[in-house]
Amino acid sequence: MKNKNLSIGFLSLTALLLFIAQFIPVQPVAYGEALKDRDFSLIAATSSRGGDTVYVVDHRSGQIAVLVWNATQRNFELAGSAPIANAFQ
Repeated sequence: MKNKNLSIGFLSLTALLLFIAQFIPVQPVAYGEALKDRDFSLIAATSSRGGDTVYVVDHRSGQIAVLVWNATQRNFELAGSAPIANAFQ
């Protein structure tokens, strides 16, 4: 009987912690901020069409790829890729 009461107490405490945790505000993704590493940069932005877009820049090859979030299939789709130099012509 002691183990049963201990289990019920533990599960009740876990349920209480999960209930309280749902009210803690979560910081949303900040669009326009970039993550930069030595070889890659990732930039998250809102698309002009209303979706979410991620720009991936490869510094070694000089390429940029644009990934668009597809909410119906729940994955990223490649919208296109090109050399970065094409953007400055």
